[in-house]
Amino acid sequence: MTKRLFVGGVPVGGGAPVSIQSMCNTKTDDVAATVEQIHQLESVGCEIIRVAIPDQAAAEAVDKIKAQIAIPLIADIHFNYKYALACAERGIDAIRINPGNIGGEEKVKAVADACRTRGIPIRVGVNGGSLEKELRAKYGGVTAEALAESALGQVQLLNRFDFDDICISVKCSDVPLTMAAYRLLSERTDYPLHLGVTEAGTPSMGVIKSAIGIGGLLCFGIGDTIRVTLTADPAEEIYAAHKILKAAGLRAEGVNLIACPTCGRTRIDLIPLAEEVERRLAGCKKNITVAVMGCAVNGPGEAAAADIGIAGGNGEGLLFRKGEILYKVPQERLVNALMDEIEKL
Repeated sequence: MTKRLFVGGVPVGGGAPVSIQSMCNTKTDDVAATVEQIHQLESVGCEIIRVAIPDQAAAEAVDKIKAQIAIPLIADIHFNYKYALACAERGIDAIRINPGNIGGEEKVKAVADACRTRGIPIRVGVNGGSLEKELRAKYGGVTAEALAESALGQVQLLNRFDFDDICISVKCSDVPLTMAAYRLLSERTDYPLHLGVTEAGTPSMGVIKSAIGIGGLLCFGIGDTIRVTLTADPAEEIYAAHKILKAAGLRAEGVNLIACPTCGRTRIDLIPLAEEVERRLAGCKKNITVAVMGCAVNGPGEAAAADIGIAGGNGEGLLFRKGEILYKVPQERLVNALMDEIEKL
């Protein structure tokens, strides 16, 4: 089990539930826009939020943002360690530093001292695109070993400055490489791990990369907090993260919808039927499994574990609960009948 730290009031590691993060794409010094986006992301399930700190104006906005939000705020620091110090002074909940560009030992020490004094955790965030030149030369490019060595080297430096409140990430856009780096870290350290596949792309491919990379690691028991990185509205990252955690068996809230892929036995227009059920269940918070099956012969048996479900026939369908048939209804009434039964549960 990994160590536990707290980002604001959110526990990370040590057996705590895997938390969901995202990052604002607003200009951080536009406080009103940033706060509005944070509230919107929180409303769809974001639990920790990060903001870019590219300049002093962004750092000086931290306390103003903090005063108007409830979830923890992380400062994303690159190149200038002084911005980290300014954020620490203004009550930031955590700081991300990149070993590839934060600077020399004295700069790291200054950040460690400021964070230790105020009880602020640090995420050592290694990125394949900014990996140290000496490590690229040593390993012949970006490799899992190079990513892990970069992270652990920075951790050792922080430890030397009497700092141990650390989370680690090692991200790149190559999914197998990212997974290999995280597996190395999980074998070599017990610090909590922040999972992600960086620069994953638009949702059409980015969600798949993240589901494989993040979800695969989670299924092996690796990972304590996650961010799905998408070229999209940040809210899409939160929706995808919740789905990944649910698929990995780590979140139970909300409906688990199962549906068959259809085949030559299907005598009902199943695809739009399943899409309508999914749409109408979008806001349902019941922890139930709902099945939409295309075959009235096999459907109840194949989905016997479902709390409630429907199986199509020729212009009609069956309602079933835990594999037991309840009754038959015409196709046009199937979804409404299913919703009525879900309401009773």
